[in-house]
Amino acid sequence: MQYVKLGWSGVKVSQFCLGTWYLPRLDSVDEFGVRRVDVDTAVKVMRKAYDEGVNCIDTANRYHGAMAPVDLNHVGNAERVVGQFLKTVDRESVVLATKVRGQMAPWPNGEGLSRKHIRWQIRESLKRLGTSYVDLYQIHWPDPDTPKIETLRALNELIEWGLVNYIGESNHPAHDIVEFMELAERHNLEPFTTMQEIYNILVRDIERDKIPVAKRYGMAILAYSPLAQGVLTGKYVDFNNRKWSTPSDSRAVISSGLQGYFNDRNLRVLLELNEIAKSKGATLSQVSLAWLIGMQERLGVTIIPIIGVTRMEQLEDNLGSLNVKLSQDDFNRIEEALKAQ
Repeated sequence: MQYVKLGWSGVKVSQFCLGTWYLPRLDSVDEFGVRRVDVDTAVKVMRKAYDEGVNCIDTANRYHGAMAPVDLNHVGNAERVVGQFLKTVDRESVVLATKVRGQMAPWPNGEGLSRKHIRWQIRESLKRLGTSYVDLYQIHWPDPDTPKIETLRALNELIEWGLVNYIGESNHPAHDIVEFMELAERHNLEPFTTMQEIYNILVRDIERDKIPVAKRYGMAILAYSPLAQGVLTGKYVDFNNRKWSTPSDSRAVISSGLQGYFNDRNLRVLLELNEIAKSKGATLSQVSLAWLIGMQERLGVTIIPIIGVTRMEQLEDNLGSLNVKLSQDDFNRIEEALKAQ
């Protein structure tokens, strides 16, 4: 395993972080008709990742693990599963990240980034996780109703109280991040160490504005959806006939988010990635993750892909990308495929 610094901090984290938005599922459903998370398998996968050197795990108070969007009957489940995993290891050996912002109760202050909500939810997250502190506490998305200085001061209180070690943001516009960082400097408060954003070969919007912000402030990028919801595994492409293929029982048929990936430009990129993968004896997933890792040097910023796995084979495949090295010619071929008309 390779290790990198968590932004400007001295904390070392594995090159990959294990995500918990999507966890192994059982065939059975609960009293609400929602698929249950296979907790035993989930903990085994987390433990296998840990044994392979993955010391970073990312979750959120809103995550369930087998349901999206998540209703109020199912929020917090992923944190409880992570709590079961933490019982099997030395807590100090893990860099644990979670998030706050989303609705956790039906009342007016049941969501947001106010001092009241943040103080409440850190206590609740710690209960679900079964730990006394969180390493990285992230604001999940903006709250226009709360002044940024209130949010920042509330997060700093958690650091002073020993409940949180570092803070980060997720899904905020670049100008919001800059404002938070300037407020931190002006008021002598703890700045963000990380930004968690969607980033993969097919979705590169953050290169325009957020990567420069990360470089300016020494923030690390926690890249979620590094395989574009499975599109970059190649499972939706018929490579022989060079066309998209969406089986009738796949989630691509009902997911509008996935449907947006199925265009000529992305098909062209997948076909090129497949050729690169074959030339290296690697999988499409491995080449896609190797691209992200390789972009660190090219962009001058730390990039930590958040991988989500439901089976041991997926974990082994993803970790195998650390042994795949892309040449400058490989990067050029990918860029040309992205830009071709």
